[in-house]
Amino acid sequence: MTHSVIKLTTTLEDHRIAQLAAAAIGLALIDAAIPLPLPGVKPGLSNIVTLIVLARYGWGTAAWVCGLRVIAGGLLLGQFLSPGFFMSLTGAMLSLFVLAFAIHLPRRWFGPVSWSILAAFAHIGGQLLLARLWLIPHNGLFYLVPLFASAALAFGIINGLIAARLLAELPATDTEASR
Repeated sequence: MTHSVIKLTTTLEDHRIAQLAAAAIGLALIDAAIPLPLPGVKPGLSNIVTLIVLARYGWGTAAWVCGLRVIAGGLLLGQFLSPGFFMSLTGAMLSLFVLAFAIHLPRRWFGPVSWSILAAFAHIGGQLLLARLWLIPHNGLFYLVPLFASAALAFGIINGLIAARLLAELPATDTEASR
């Protein structure tokens, strides 16, 4: 019996994505352990990594890191393919969609804080829309919009400020210098 070996060749970019995704996954696990008063309201600490990756390496790498975080986080938390997983996936996809446009806004006025706020609103908007269409088919759900929007604004500002501070303190990369 002949055994064939499949050899995967990885690049430095693959290793970078894996390391950044691991950091985002770790923060997502911390996020899940924080007790909060209302389901769905979380600080979104892993978004700090996504913002840094977006600023340093671009949207494509940020999308990989975010997607891996959602899938691995779902698996590690035992929520893969559950409603919570799809809520997270929907929020992440809408955030990435908004960030794809936000990174083209003038950097003089827009950066990690504004990106974070826009992404947080997109995330919660996507989750509320999915919840309304799938889980809670009643318009009463929208009475929670002010509460969730307030949390999105607060956590968006905080995470954006942390990302901006980390970006200012970390040495520049070759990718960043070419932008």
